[in-house]
Amino acid sequence: RDHRRVIIASLPYPLSFTMAFVKVQKSKAYFSRYQVKYRRRREGKTDYRQRKRLCAQDKNKYQSPKYRLIVRFTNRFVICQIAMSMVDGDRILCHASSAELSRYGLSVGLKNYAAAYCTGLLVARRMLQKVGLDDVYEGNTEVDGEVVSTEYDKKMYYVDEVDDDKRPFRALLDVGCKPTTTGCRVFGALKGAADGGLDVPHSEKRFPGYDRDAKEYDADMHRERIFGGHVGEYMEYLEEEDNQKYQEHFKTFIENDVDADGLEELYESVHEKIREDPSPGEKKDYSPDKSFKRKAKLTLDERKARVQAKKDAKNAELEADDDE
Repeated sequence: RDHRRVIIASLPYPLSFTMAFVKVQKSKAYFSRYQVKYRRRREGKTDYRQRKRLCAQDKNKYQSPKYRLIVRFTNRFVICQIAMSMVDGDRILCHASSAELSRYGLSVGLKNYAAAYCTGLLVARRMLQKVGLDDVYEGNTEVDGEVVSTEYDKKMYYVDEVDDDKRPFRALLDVGCKPTTTGCRVFGALKGAADGGLDVPHSEKRFPGYDRDAKEYDADMHRERIFGGHVGEYMEYLEEEDNQKYQEHFKTFIENDVDADGLEELYESVHEKIREDPSPGEKKDYSPDKSFKRKAKLTLDERKARVQAKKDAKNAELEADDDE
């Protein structure tokens, strides 16, 4: 650095540094033609390319609605809905959440693959009961992980049998902005809805147990996921290797006496209870706590007096320490 300073100082003419010419790419014409994207696109909540294809109906269908099986995951629960779109917004025809599974005996693990299957089964049976198709289309009562489909009148339906008088209720899977990877929990809800009697177009290529390289599908592996086999294996592994982490990680399982060996029986009983009574529970009246009253805001004089009182108390404390 020192020898550079000497060279620059010995030059007979002063150095002047100027910035290179930078072409402005975004001109006034660009900004005058700029169109702001939809609000939910800016927020990253809606994929409008996907939504258009899920909602747009053929003109020769004469405004008959397209139904969607919406699956979303929160931090704690799975939410499944049957919706139809209209000009002024969507209409929710049926709703089910894994928070309701406590009515059917499942109060822990409400966001895993098995809980997603149960929630999909619940929304399917509830929807069919609402439209009067629950007796016609009972779905797949023996859970084996296989894809069920039937060709009828040159059209493919994803149910066991097609009734001559009443066609199955078709709904298209809506995953939102979630990536559709193989074994994703979204497809657990899809499988539950399909086994519940809904006609949801799908294949086995994104189910757990599908090998993309060999192009083979292991239905037993998928069945194991549906009954929480992967959760049971991890419980047994942690209990042997790191018992402290097991006690922390599966605390609610231990409190509710849920062990790895009893998971399959637990989920089987939940499936049976859902089929017996899929109707929603009674709404509880909300009664707010009116005893709470917010404190009145202090005025400027009151705030100044409060600060002065704190200062006086601190000064008195310091004087007392000096005297001692």
